[in-house]
Amino acid sequence: MTDKTNPVDLITGHRRMRRNRKADWTRRMVQENRLTADDLIWPIFVVPGSGIVVPIEAMPGVNRMSIDKAVEAAKEAADLGIPALATFPNIEMRLRDETGSNSLAANNLINETTRAIKKAVPNIGVITDVALDPFTSHGHDGILRNGEIVNDETVAQIARAAVVQAEAGADIIAPSDMMDGRVGAIRRALDAAGHQNVGIMSYATKFASAFYGPYREAIGTGGLLKGDKKTYYIDPANGTEAMRDAALDVEEGADMLMVKPGLPYLDICWRMKESFGLPVFAYQVSGEYTMIKAAAANGWIDGERVMLETLLAFKRAGCDGILSYFAMDVARILAKRP
Repeated sequence: MTDKTNPVDLITGHRRMRRNRKADWTRRMVQENRLTADDLIWPIFVVPGSGIVVPIEAMPGVNRMSIDKAVEAAKEAADLGIPALATFPNIEMRLRDETGSNSLAANNLINETTRAIKKAVPNIGVITDVALDPFTSHGHDGILRNGEIVNDETVAQIARAAVVQAEAGADIIAPSDMMDGRVGAIRRALDAAGHQNVGIMSYATKFASAFYGPYREAIGTGGLLKGDKKTYYIDPANGTEAMRDAALDVEEGADMLMVKPGLPYLDICWRMKESFGLPVFAYQVSGEYTMIKAAAANGWIDGERVMLETLLAFKRAGCDGILSYFAMDVARILAKRP
C-alpha cells in the first residue's frame, strides 16, 4: 500500500483539528455550549397608566410598557420558554424624593407589576431590584445625605423594600445598589418575614461602567444623577476587588451571582463560576445592546449573528444564564430551529 502520509501529518503528529469540523453533523455533535430559551432572563421597563407601549429612543426595539402590556409581554415570553423577567419601573417624578421612600409602598409601580404578572402568568419568574435609583430625586442607588451615599441607612431601607416586594409575589430579589452588607440584611429580613423561599440574585460585581447610559434614559434617571456612582460601584480596573465583593455576598447568603456589565467582564464571569460554584448570570446591559443595534442598523455587522455570538460567549465563560434585552428576539429564533 502506498504511504499517503502528508508532511502536515508529521507536523501535527497526525492530529488534525479540522476533522471534527468537516460537516454540520460533526460540528453539532461536538459543540461544547448551546444557547437555549432556558438561559434567558428578559429585563422590561414599566410605566404608570394603561395601554401604553412607548419606544425607548436610545434602545431600538425596547419599549416602556404599562402594567397591562407588561402582562401581555409576560405571557408571550412564557410561551417562548423564557423562565423569568426582571422588572424595572419608571415612576412619576412627583413620587421621587431624596430617600426613595416610594420604594416602601406596597402599591408602588414595581409591586403592582409583580402582582399582575404573577396572577396572569404564574409559571414565569419575577426578579425585582431593590436599589433606590428609580425612586430617588437624585438618581443614586442609595440615600444621599450631605453629598454622601449613606450605606447603613440605605441597607435598612432596601431590606424593608425587599420584604414588601416579596409580599407582592417577587420570586427573586436582585439588589443592584452595591451597599456593603445588603445581601445579609435582605436575607435576614426576608427570613424574619417568613419568605425563606424567596431567593437573592446578588449583583455581586457591578462595575462603575460607561455602558449604562441608555438604561438610565429608560428609567428616567439620566438627567437626575448628581455626580457619579464610583463610591459604591466597582472600578472597572479591579478584578481582585470584584472577587472579594462576590465572596462577601456568598458568605451573606446569596443564592445566585450576577456580573454587570457582561461582555467586557467575561473574565470575572469565569473566575466567579470557578471560585464559588453558585449559579452565575451576566447582565448584557443597555450599552452593549445598543452598540449591536446601532452597528446592525448601519449595515456594519450582521446583527442577528453578533447577538447570538455574544450570548453564546457568556455561556462559554461559565454563565448559567443571561439578562438581555435581546431575550425575546433570541427566543423566537430558537423556537424556529429544529
